[in-house]
Formats: sequence, structure tokens, C-alpha cells
Amino acid sequence: MITFEKITEEYIDVIVEITNSNQNYNLMENGSPTRTKEELFKEYFQSTNQSETYFIKLDDTYIGLIDFLILNPRDGFPWLGLLMIHGDYQGYGFGTNAFVLFEEQIKNQENIHALRLGVLIDNYQAKEFWKSHGFSYVENKTNTDGIEVEVYEKVYTKID
Repeated sequence: MITFEKITEEYIDVIVEITNSNQNYNLMENGSPTRTKEELFKEYFQSTNQSETYFIKLDDTYIGLIDFLILNPRDGFPWLGLLMIHGDYQGYGFGTNAFVLFEEQIKNQENIHALRLGVLIDNYQAKEFWKSHGFSYVENKTNTDGIEVEVYEKVYTKID
């Protein structure tokens, strides 16, 4: 069963392991196949970023990370910042299962009518994944790190 658990500093080595199992993504995002413990600690625990990050767990095993911002002050939308599955667990549907669980939780919140995310320009696999889950291309934007991304959005219809 997939569950979420808020990340804590004591599990920084797990964050490093999950992140560094995704070397192609790291190359696209940071220009290096791996990230240091110091870089990731700063990103997740010393940033002024208002997002929330959780481990994705399969029973008692940490298999991924999910990061989201419930309300982006730049555009007023909730944003999914990251959904990353450990390389050893990719290809088994865990990313889909994690997204479905996340989506169930976020859609139940008041005033959530859409969800946005940014995909690195060269991340064709991610684009196909998100399109298969109902996301549509909106526009290109530069993210807070100065990287150009394609913005995708999924609109939720509320039944009153």
C-alpha cells in the first residue's frame, strides 16, 4: 500500500539515495548525475520555499518523494513540484499509484479546481506520464531556479 510520510532531517540519507537513483533527471535539472547531501539538505530543510515534501512509502519502504505547494503566490494555483520514484522501483506503477493517492487528497480540499506542474523541456518521459494522467500543456515558463519548463495543468470539475 502506498502512503505518504513527511520528510525529516534524520532521513536525509534516504532523500540522497532516492534522488541519486535518478541520474538522468539530475543531469537535466542540475547538470550533474548526482546531488550531494549538503545540496539536498539545503534544498529541503533550509530553503525559504513554502512547499511540502513527503516520502512515498510502499508499506515500510521509502520508494520516492513528492513535493507540492498548495497555493503558488505567483499564479494562485496549487503546484506539484516533484514526483520522483527511486530508480529500482520504476516501471511497476508506483508513480501512478502515488499520484492517484495525492490527487484524491488534494481534490477534497476547498477551492482546488486545478493542479499545475512544470516539466523540464527535455524530459519526454515525464511529459507522456503527465499527459496520460489528464494534464494538458499550458505554456512555457521559467521556474524559480531560472530553468525553462513546460507548464501542464489538470482541471477538476466540481459537482455541486
